Amino acid sequence: MDFPERFSDLPAATWPRLRALLDVPTVATETVNMTIGEPRHAFPAFVGDLLAANLQGFAKYPDNNGVSDLLVAIGGFLQRRYGVDIPTDQILTLNGTREGLYNAAMALCPERKNGQPLILTPNPFYPVYAVAALSVGAEPVFVPATEATGHLPDFHALSADVLDRTAIAYICSPANPQGAVADAAYWRALITLAEKHDFIVFADECYSEIYRDVPPPGALQIAHEMGADPERVVIFHSLSKRSNLPGLRSGFCAGGPKSIARIRQLRAFAGTPLPEPLQAVATAVWNDEAHVDENRALYHRKYEIADDILGHIDGYHSPQAGFFLWLPIEDGEAATVKLWQETGVRVLPGAYLSRDVAGENPGKKYIRVAMVAPTQEMQRGLTLIRDCLYG
Repeated sequence: MDFPERFSDLPAATWPRLRALLDVPTVATETVNMTIGEPRHAFPAFVGDLLAANLQGFAKYPDNNGVSDLLVAIGGFLQRRYGVDIPTDQILTLNGTREGLYNAAMALCPERKNGQPLILTPNPFYPVYAVAALSVGAEPVFVPATEATGHLPDFHALSADVLDRTAIAYICSPANPQGAVADAAYWRALITLAEKHDFIVFADECYSEIYRDVPPPGALQIAHEMGADPERVVIFHSLSKRSNLPGLRSGFCAGGPKSIARIRQLRAFAGTPLPEPLQAVATAVWNDEAHVDENRALYHRKYEIADDILGHIDGYHSPQAGFFLWLPIEDGEAATVKLWQETGVRVLPGAYLSRDVAGENPGKKYIRVAMVAPTQEMQRGLTLIRDCLYG
């Protein structure tokens, strides 16, 4: 039997790879898991009662595009947060943003663009970006997002030939894993570049509501201010981080009318709609900002704790936003194993989020640490990391 070659050189997936790496004993009697970005703060208290009140909706096939109340709630969030009024037919609900980040490429990437199309992705990156590129027959181009580039990809450093073949550029802001934020000037420059070379910006903004003081600007917000082509940007958001509801699988994408119409058309055949009871919950959660403010306050305290414990480390960068620490180390894999064996703390080697380019892996000398556990547990984990790796 013949199988497709396009996925034949994929590395092992992140989490099986990590489990294999840490399949060694630890002397610790108590473990601290700081690997996955799964929030452990409380989700809104009203969720349970609201879900129970809408259980009968599980007896119905759900609306594939999102029920009207949910689309209106998402539109309200976009207006409050970014000052942008988006018609509900330019919003599409998603079963988690990973689905949208993948299917948007399937729907919008052309078969040819001055030859084989290219899809740009930061390096390090969220793995679905590269898999989406391979799935549509595009060539992924891994653009370094390093300390030298402010931990955001410098798309302007690419040649005109590369940019002219580019169909889509993925960008995550606030960045996973580094916590860097694309400011308004960065967005304006990127959108201007996209206009010049005719590609679409896919803005993964799932960490947009976890920040220190100033709300990160959004890609669609800046595109509207610039008067850019409305099809130039598609944004992706989620309740997973904003509202501590990763299991709800509620996200959305929004963009120009033609882009969203094409994604909707594909999703009508191949999408997985969100069950209506979950859409009812999502509607209430998108409409509520009080729990978001409370959640952000918890992360403010965590930023302070991280700075107090790790701020003396050479090369330490306190994150501008998000809930990850991107800690410099000589060898990320070796440090991860040492930390687990000696302290029981589990972290993620940075190389597992990056790809080798010209023999260099921008994540090799880092570990990613998720600050999602309860505050005291997180504080204990960071102290053990400091004493074990930087003492």
